[in-house]
Amino acid sequence: MTEKQLQPAKARRAQLRERLIDAAEAAVERGGLAALKAREIALGAGCALGAIYTAFEDLDELILCVNQRTLAQLEKALATGGADGDELRRLGAEYLAYARAEAPRWRALFEHRMPEKPLPEWYARDLDRLFGLLEAPLQRLLPEEPAEALRAKARTLFSAVHGIVLLGLEEKLQPTPASALDAELSAFIATFERGLR
Repeated sequence: MTEKQLQPAKARRAQLRERLIDAAEAAVERGGLAALKAREIALGAGCALGAIYTAFEDLDELILCVNQRTLAQLEKALATGGADGDELRRLGAEYLAYARAEAPRWRALFEHRMPEKPLPEWYARDLDRLFGLLEAPLQRLLPEEPAEALRAKARTLFSAVHGIVLLGLEEKLQPTPASALDAELSAFIATFERGLR
């Protein structure tokens, strides 16, 4: 078969992939990762169950495609502000706002576990780009810091902020009113920043 003859088949496969991602994304928005059931996804996409496995290597790849859209949405939400002196606190506040507004999608990013295989390169690149939003203000605070050290600090800061947001929203340790969680997160980031200076 020539490349020209293969084009319609490639286009149909690409459309099928989009429909399946749309259906899986809708399921996640309704009920989180637990709502992702292959049969329901196929029904939502208007295809046979087996079509999922012709369009994707496995369900993990489909979940990562949904999560990739969530990462893009989160990146857009975080990239709205400017580079002022409170950039890290703004990023933390935007992250918390996103987690509140898009809870099922946000949780799905962290609930999915890859079975004994590394993340695909395309997904790892998206994660790195998101972490870059933290690395930029850290680099302005620490202009002499080597790039690898900035990467590590960005991931440490993210881990701490994510933990505060997760435990606060789920009230795992104690009831946490929204205003208290906002204040605690801001205070933590200010303390972290002072420590860097």
